[in-house]
Amino acid sequence: MPFDDGGRFGPWRGTGDRAINLPPVILWLIGLNLAVHVVRQMSDMAFDARMLAQLGVVAAAYTGDAGPLAVDPLALLVAPFSFQFLHGSWLHLGINMATLVAFGAPVERVLGTRRFLAFYLASGIAAALVHIGFYYDSIQPLIGASGGVSGLFGGVLLLLRRLGKPASVLPIAAVWIGVNVFFGVVGGVAMAGGDSIAWVAHIGGFIFGLATIRFFVPGSVLPLVR
Repeated sequence: MPFDDGGRFGPWRGTGDRAINLPPVILWLIGLNLAVHVVRQMSDMAFDARMLAQLGVVAAAYTGDAGPLAVDPLALLVAPFSFQFLHGSWLHLGINMATLVAFGAPVERVLGTRRFLAFYLASGIAAALVHIGFYYDSIQPLIGASGGVSGLFGGVLLLLRRLGKPASVLPIAAVWIGVNVFFGVVGGVAMAGGDSIAWVAHIGGFIFGLATIRFFVPGSVLPLVR
């Protein structure tokens, strides 16, 4: 079954008369992220810790170096998807959802719902794989939508360039990667709740999005972005 949903693609795709002019898939993603975070807030510490360990990406669990931390084998398959819906704080959640709206809406209007969802989740998975490779012995769970959102940022940059908007994506990409590397070198920036920015995952998602967005663009729009 093809990813596309049979609707009109591209910047010209209509959005109807909805009061909130966002693609439904963006609203559903925001709602799911909010629901998961509310469940975490209502849970006791033991349940929440288990949720993070099983549904977050624990790099050491994939490399066989998790020590006493027990991670269910099924969770290892689910975590590359589920970690994208867990957040360390309301601030962490709010920033990611705001950037999801900013970068996700224009990308969805080019790709269509199914292709967009596949691209977004794949960007998050790519971010997780880069994190595992870089922090192979870490037992700290990786959580957050930042990897997927970073992929959207990379994707929208390339789409804008192909549509003749910015002169080049290279300066923007270089600055963005440089900022993430800087925060990584100085030890990360603490988020509310004590979590730090997963800069390596950000870069992994961004590069994946920049490199692969063209493969998700439907055939009817592809000539416009080549």
